[in-house]
Amino acid sequence: MYLGLDVGTSGLRALLADEGGNVIGVADASYGVSHPHTGWSEQDPQDWIEACKRAVAALREAHPGEMAKLRGIGLSGHMHGATLLDAAGKVLRPCILWNDTRSAAEAAQLDATPGVRDLSGNIVFPGFTAPKLAWVKAHEPEIFAKIAKVLLPKDYVRYWLTGEYISDMSDSAGTSWLNVGARDWSAQLLDAAGMRRDQMPELVEGSAPGGDLREELRAEWGIRGPVVVAGGGGDNAVAACGAGCFREGEGFVSLGTSGVLLAAKASYTPDPASAVHTFCHAVPGTWYQMGVILAATDCLNWLSRTLGQTPATLAGLLPSRIDGPSSITFLPYLSGERTPHNDARIRATFAGLDIGDGPAELTQAVMEGVAFALRDCLEALKGTDTSLNRLLAVGGGTQSPYWVETLATVLGVPLDLPEKGEFGAALGAARLAMGATGADLAAVMTAPPTSHTIDPRPELAEAYDASYARYRALYPNMKALMT
Repeated sequence: MYLGLDVGTSGLRALLADEGGNVIGVADASYGVSHPHTGWSEQDPQDWIEACKRAVAALREAHPGEMAKLRGIGLSGHMHGATLLDAAGKVLRPCILWNDTRSAAEAAQLDATPGVRDLSGNIVFPGFTAPKLAWVKAHEPEIFAKIAKVLLPKDYVRYWLTGEYISDMSDSAGTSWLNVGARDWSAQLLDAAGMRRDQMPELVEGSAPGGDLREELRAEWGIRGPVVVAGGGGDNAVAACGAGCFREGEGFVSLGTSGVLLAAKASYTPDPASAVHTFCHAVPGTWYQMGVILAATDCLNWLSRTLGQTPATLAGLLPSRIDGPSSITFLPYLSGERTPHNDARIRATFAGLDIGDGPAELTQAVMEGVAFALRDCLEALKGTDTSLNRLLAVGGGTQSPYWVETLATVLGVPLDLPEKGEFGAALGAARLAMGATGADLAAVMTAPPTSHTIDPRPELAEAYDASYARYRALYPNMKALMT
């Protein structure tokens, strides 16, 4: 049996699978996020541990015999978080999360440092780990002086599971301390950020062993034999493992809280200026590139709160088929934007509102704005010689047929919708655990069965292209107004 643990922003998911990849059971445990100041986003690392305890206890209660046969654990986690430990392994302050924007000035300074983009393969975004540590150094020097280790969120859970300071290349690629092409810590990048290699965890590949479950936990959980903890990976890389996306030309688009357009790559071909992320994959010798937008379904959630109607109600106001773009243009930058703008200050905009517009029209504009933002990601990926002829579509937003057909038409590629079931990061983590115990990765990392495919509407492509052009023209004008 194999356990996948996905440390998400709002909760932890634990998935138990057998050696054939069949899901035996799933358990979830939630926790909160603290926002003590504008732009701040923090979490207590102990919340991840307590959530893990609750989720594993639920699986043990439901499947005691299967849990006793556990052989491997895989880990997935939200990236870029700064978990700071002292020499005794004690947490020094709340973890600064991926969507925290306090370190924008520090990120800009690091990004302008010669060699940083070349070695890391990426722009230094405010959400990345290195600028967070620069912020701590400047604003909390007494804490910075005590830092013995910096761990990413999933690796703090690993530390609790194994007692080891270990990370993997895919998650570490989002720190701005890793030479992404060489898949190792860079002395030059660490020095630029005022950090040392001894403050970093040991690195392993995502499908390699990354520690062993502590004997105390094995006894507590009723497990009979040794349990290997795999290297695991950052959430998007591990989700790609769950979706069977690790070969050149394979990719997925995610309509989740944030939006992601990801393409697997057989070689390292960074293009930092495009604001495309180029990271190590959780699979050895493989990379991936992705465009990221900070708000996808979060835009619909915001509209839901504003109008006092549930997201499902708003989505239900629209037909199942599209018939052309809205006259309203929406920029979905509620929390700034990553790809392609790298702009932490820009904010969302409605343009072209009419007195007769209501919830349905606003919902259509929001869905189109998110689709156009993902089109920006696709255009940026094309600049790295990435070709995607079709995509797997995942995430909560895919429950809206209107939104999916809009996205397919705006991107100009067919979107495959998987059958209902588990195929995300928790399953990907369990698959990495299988790899760490000797399983053939190509055999276990298969794509989920397709429920159906949504094709683009070529007769509407010209109209949506014109609407996309208006969308593109709006950003520089709004940026000028806000500076």
